[in-house]
Amino acid sequence: MLEHDVVIVGGGLAGCRAALEIKRVNSNLDVAIIAKTHPIRSHSVAAQGGIAASLKNVDPQDSWQAHAFDTVKGSDYLADQDAVAYLTQEAPEVIIELEHMGVLFSRLEDGRIAQRAFGGHSYRRTCYAADKTGHAILHELVNNLRRYGVKVYQEWYVLDLIVANQGKTPDIHGVVMYHIHDGQIAVVRAKAVMFATGGYGRVFNTTSNDFASTGDGLAMVARAGLPLEDMEFVQFHPTGLYPVGVLVSEAVRGEGAYLRNSEGERFMARYAPQQMELAPRDITSRAIVMEIRAGRGINPDGTSGGPYVHLDLTHLGREKIMSRLPFCWEEAHRLLGIDAAVQPIPVRPTVHYCMGGIPVNTDGRVRANASQLTEGFFAAGECACVSVHGANRLGSNSLLECVVYGRRVGRAIAHYVAHRTMPPVAEKEHIQKATDLIQNLLAQRGDMRIHQLRQKVQDCMTEYCGVFRTALLIEKGIQEIQNLKAQYERIYLDDKGNYWNQELIEALELRNIIIVGEVILHSAYHRRESRGAHYREDFPLRDDQNFLKHTLAYYSPTGVTIEYMPVVITMFEPQERKY
Repeated sequence: MLEHDVVIVGGGLAGCRAALEIKRVNSNLDVAIIAKTHPIRSHSVAAQGGIAASLKNVDPQDSWQAHAFDTVKGSDYLADQDAVAYLTQEAPEVIIELEHMGVLFSRLEDGRIAQRAFGGHSYRRTCYAADKTGHAILHELVNNLRRYGVKVYQEWYVLDLIVANQGKTPDIHGVVMYHIHDGQIAVVRAKAVMFATGGYGRVFNTTSNDFASTGDGLAMVARAGLPLEDMEFVQFHPTGLYPVGVLVSEAVRGEGAYLRNSEGERFMARYAPQQMELAPRDITSRAIVMEIRAGRGINPDGTSGGPYVHLDLTHLGREKIMSRLPFCWEEAHRLLGIDAAVQPIPVRPTVHYCMGGIPVNTDGRVRANASQLTEGFFAAGECACVSVHGANRLGSNSLLECVVYGRRVGRAIAHYVAHRTMPPVAEKEHIQKATDLIQNLLAQRGDMRIHQLRQKVQDCMTEYCGVFRTALLIEKGIQEIQNLKAQYERIYLDDKGNYWNQELIEALELRNIIIVGEVILHSAYHRRESRGAHYREDFPLRDDQNFLKHTLAYYSPTGVTIEYMPVVITMFEPQERKY
């Protein structure tokens, strides 16, 4: 049986930063990262626009308090304000720390780190490396893993948590994993397990997320009987490249690009007259959908009534585009043959980020319920809900959360395991259970290909739980996903082998996608208000009296039960949200 003091599942920013901090605090600890891709291929590399911090390099009047207020207001007052205060206070320090690690930030003429405007932020505080910021940061963190001697299990797929004391205090003793290369199943026990497994964009049919973002960590937590928090809050990024869905970074609008409808009008003046194109993402996404609904979308021939709007960079000039937004230009040119320096880019909202996730306290300890913590289990990054984003995340706060809370949770883990012994694990029992799961899937005699069922699930989520929602729509979605869940036994696999069986991985991912989708639908159904990214047309107003609280959703094979948890309010009383 494999064993390490600490096992981190996920090789992106949060996981790598936590691993480095554990080793910095106590270099004698044995730390391992398990990733289903190579860490450099984690979805963190796709983060383009930047990372927020009140460095004051461009706007000297900025402050952590202003950053905190913008974040809480952006969250539609659902963020926990103690967590936000820590996030924004630590931000300048972690930027300097990243710079000292070797991250190549873009510079002002005097050599200081450059900062640009971003949606929902009242000052120019977003630090960036052109439009490849996540890529620049993750490369340096992964290089440092080698320096600190962190063991990396790359291309291992984690199947399940090992949970003891269920019904009392859940105690996590390790994980069971499957080697994608050769089909080996291994049990890893540890004094502490941390999840940094990222998001779940692939639950929907159009997303900016990579193919690995299937909500695996969230589904494992749900299967273990632990709650998921605020899963109804799914962020649709306003500018997904149409029709492929990949991201056109908010940095493009931060540099001054315009959104235009079929009449050539900068329509954001109707929805957010002060912030215009730099309104928060939920408001901008709804505005685009409303323009399309009103018949002011654009067709490929330029006529009205089409499915997208235009993102216009042409006035920025080729030099500025190629120096500050090269990746945006490359993507539009590679995928659509568009030269963004002289042609507008077709965009519409695409699923981008999950504000909800695994409920944790500010040290990353996973909650068993509203009042009790688990033992030996931590989480950080997009898979976690601390909650610094509430009902809507501001752009450039996600990389910040990964680095700030990755560091903090790493410290907490290093101190936690110093007083914890290696837990007992019945290795053979867990290997047999995993073997049975895989053999049953390989032997299944169905009549449906995996991609057919996955497409139906993704279409169901997009149709019934999209930018605009109603009780009737969500009810249909819940009924439909129950029907689709029952069809999982109808899938069959052509590939029966052990070596690089991608079909088997897709079948396991589909199981997780269905669980996460079901939790999202039930959470959305019970929140009878509109707040942030969750917009109910049958309840169009925010309802602080009844719903200024976090959703806790508990999954079981027979259904989802909902409880609630208070929001932490320490600095800013909720008020009407205007831009």
